[in-house]
Amino acid sequence: MELQSRIEQLRQAGLGVAAISYDSVSVLADFASRRGITFPLLSDRESRTIKAFGLLNTSIPDSNPVYGVPFPGTLVLDSRGLVRARFFEEAYQERDSAATMLLALGEDRPGSGAAVGAEHIGVTLRSSDGVVAPGTVFSVVIDVTPRERVHVYAPGVAAYRPVNVVIESQPGLIVRAIRFPEPEDYYFKPLDEHVKVFQKPFRIVQELMVDASQASQAALQGREDLVVRGRLDYQACDDKVCFTPASVPVTWSLKLKALDRERSPKR
Repeated sequence: MELQSRIEQLRQAGLGVAAISYDSVSVLADFASRRGITFPLLSDRESRTIKAFGLLNTSIPDSNPVYGVPFPGTLVLDSRGLVRARFFEEAYQERDSAATMLLALGEDRPGSGAAVGAEHIGVTLRSSDGVVAPGTVFSVVIDVTPRERVHVYAPGVAAYRPVNVVIESQPGLIVRAIRFPEPEDYYFKPLDEHVKVFQKPFRIVQELMVDASQASQAALQGREDLVVRGRLDYQACDDKVCFTPASVPVTWSLKLKALDRERSPKR
């Protein structure tokens, strides 16, 4: 289970972990035993806590046997029980990985990455997760370091080529939101021009998801790897010269696993 594999990383970020469902204690105990789960699995048989946090899946009528299930997602609470962040998806098969949530919270620092050759900037590629499955929401990361006295243009700049990441489409991969840090204002005196740029090292986080639809799972059947390919577009300038716009190929290789479809016996 992905949360279990990240338990120490979550604790180092000052976070505790507990999972809540309307399953019985015996069902949860069986699941924890089979999967080696060490964090608390909480049984909310009457969905009281699920309802208290506004998580009850209201699309399911109370006549349905699965009535009482929560919307799929994760809440981040502080020590007073107040919600500080939330991560929710539309379908129950979809989940943000723990590493992707840590990235969004500013808590995660991915380890060593792969350097990519580029002019005027340093580029290092990392990923939030090394193993993904259908429904996993994960992130690929590009760390960019402009060379001395060099800047690159931020998204939204019109007169130059702004930095951007383009991910190649492929069956089973859904491209989601991309995050850039806040740029800084750069004043170019010869043109009396103010423009938004990045001059210091910065990080781009591209969120992706392995499609959990039946058609996608059929397309991915038998595959053990998922290779994400794309390109990094940018234009670099120094305090005297603007260089030709450039594109750098970027690639991430991840392991692909099938969904765990084993069910605990109903008790």
